[in-house]
Amino acid sequence: MDELKPRPANSSPFTPLGFLERAATVYGDCPSVVYNTTTYTWAQTHRRCLQVASSLVSLGIKRGHVVSVVAPNVTAMYELHFAVPMAGAILNTVNTRLDARTISVLLRHSESELIFVDSLYTSLILESLSLFPSNVHRPRLVLITDDADADTDDKASSPTVDFFTTYEGMMMNGDEQFKWIRPESEWDPMILNYTSGTTSSPKGVIHCHRGIFVITVDSLIDWSVPKQPVYLWTLPMFHANGWSFPWGMAAVGGTNICLRKLDASTVYGLIHKHNVTHMCGAPVVLNMLCNSPNNDPLKNPVQIMTAGAPPPAAVLFRTEALGFEVTHGYGLTETGGLVVSCAWKRQWNKLPATERARLKARQGVRTIGMTAVDVVDPDTGLSVKRDGSSLGEIVLRGGCLMLGYLRDPVGTSKCMRDDGWFYTGDVGVMHPDGYLEIKDRSKDVIISGGENLSSVEVESVLYMNPSVNEAAVVARPDEFWGETPCAFVSLKNTESTQKSPTEKDIIEFCRARLPHYMVPKTVVFKNELPKTSTGKIQKFVLREIAKAMGPSKRAANPM
Repeated sequence: MDELKPRPANSSPFTPLGFLERAATVYGDCPSVVYNTTTYTWAQTHRRCLQVASSLVSLGIKRGHVVSVVAPNVTAMYELHFAVPMAGAILNTVNTRLDARTISVLLRHSESELIFVDSLYTSLILESLSLFPSNVHRPRLVLITDDADADTDDKASSPTVDFFTTYEGMMMNGDEQFKWIRPESEWDPMILNYTSGTTSSPKGVIHCHRGIFVITVDSLIDWSVPKQPVYLWTLPMFHANGWSFPWGMAAVGGTNICLRKLDASTVYGLIHKHNVTHMCGAPVVLNMLCNSPNNDPLKNPVQIMTAGAPPPAAVLFRTEALGFEVTHGYGLTETGGLVVSCAWKRQWNKLPATERARLKARQGVRTIGMTAVDVVDPDTGLSVKRDGSSLGEIVLRGGCLMLGYLRDPVGTSKCMRDDGWFYTGDVGVMHPDGYLEIKDRSKDVIISGGENLSSVEVESVLYMNPSVNEAAVVARPDEFWGETPCAFVSLKNTESTQKSPTEKDIIEFCRARLPHYMVPKTVVFKNELPKTSTGKIQKFVLREIAKAMGPSKRAANPM
């Protein structure tokens, strides 16, 4: 069989961009994107993407150029997930929750050639560009106008001369017969994403066409997404490209319900109006839905995928009580989507609701597209015991992992090691049944009196308290124990006649449910906890606050 080799007919590069062509054929007259009062079909979306890609090429955008997008989950944001790479360029979706200084740094690092900017963020981007040194190339700007004020005249709707055209203008001037630029190799870069900022120096993650194809197909299979679902965009597309579902919805001919602003009343309204079947969101979104005054039980079940931070079992329980069917997964910017999921077993349905929620709070097992997942000792590389308590670092191996960090070979080598594993920096345990559970980021583990203490475990108990809205636990210096748990808590809005819990109440609540060494020794109440640009609680900010409080001076035996 030695003469049987790859040939052009059997070795076409994998890319998810072809999903759009197929959708235009199979689902051409079916709705593709719904935004406000505008609805497009898959045939229209296909033409629009080709027109924008054509215009990008006519502007001099070449293979390997970076094109950035700063926009909420609107029509243009969805279309650009196809149009930019169809022009041969690399798509960079910018986190709109970042400040101007950070965005300026990222745009310079990416060497972006052109930026599509939604009208909501024009001031933010102009301020970011004003921070560029005078000798640094400034990218050209294209304005994305809202449907209500869209103007096909190239410059009439631009608020300043800084924008040389509009998105709709580019689309109208493009060629709908454009032959899109296919990748020469499936390893060609397609996506540039920056990590969410939970570390002090965000890294530019490069994904290739092959990796995005693998994670897209893998995610559809793992979540059992049927043909033509109705998908509500509650997850920002700038967050790891919406976990690959912009391309996934094209593969299955789904209807994308786009929205400019995320709040509970809008979400519930769109669910009822469009008979939404699927949506994604971080645990903070689940918490928002649970605490909304509009949270009447759903008439029809809605599948919701959650990831991004370990969700407390209590939040999962409350979400499912409303009629949402929650699937829990785990992934990173570096994986392009979710590569571990809590695969559900039928026999678990017979368990009490609280026990089901506890099991579902675990991250789970590898998806079929991943080669291997393990929890190892980071020093020896050996697997930890499968006992649900031995801590180690989560490591991954599979085809959707990033190519590496942009212009950072040292950082790439540090996490993608010669032993064939990608080291995530997340601390977890492996249960006897082979299911993985995250316990912390490595830097978030609290070491108290020589004991490794999982802040996530303490937070899960805090979320059981009916008065707690948000909770985060970090280390506070302690003169005797080295570190002790310090809990930061925001409370739910309650009737003014209802007494709010005190620090003592919270501590006693935890003491009844945790080993004493894990009980917070300090509780700080805040109106709202600080969050990263992707909705994760900013523990590094809370750690600084706890550190500034100084060492706790308690008795030598507070446990």
